Amino acid sequence: QVQLVESGGGLVQAGGSLRLSCAASGRTFSNYAMGWFRQAPGKGREFVAAISGSGGYTYYADSVKGRFTISRDNAKNTVYLQMNSLKPEDTALYYCAARAGPAASTVLRDYRYWGQGTQVTVSS
Repeated sequence: QVQLVESGGGLVQAGGSLRLSCAASGRTFSNYAMGWFRQAPGKGREFVAAISGSGGYTYYADSVKGRFTISRDNAKNTVYLQMNSLKPEDTALYYCAARAGPAASTVLRDYRYWGQGTQVTVSS
């Protein structure tokens, strides 16, 4: 069992930055690939970024590539999402997710454990 708690969301102006954190409790953190997903009002949950258990492989949605960076600190059982050059269309509830096994995935259904989400609102 893995429990995930996100933090770091908030209200920011377009062009600004935020860093989301996701703290994990449970078993060996490095055995889990981690992902960030988001869900805007009236839309489905979509992939944002993913990172392998070792942190050596990362994947991004085209919409955030070059602006967002996913990273992890396995000693602190924490995964981060640094978000720069934020746009109003980035407004959403952002979820952290964990997948058993070290290989990252961009597919929502591959992730078994989910946090409660943290709200990011970008004003124009």
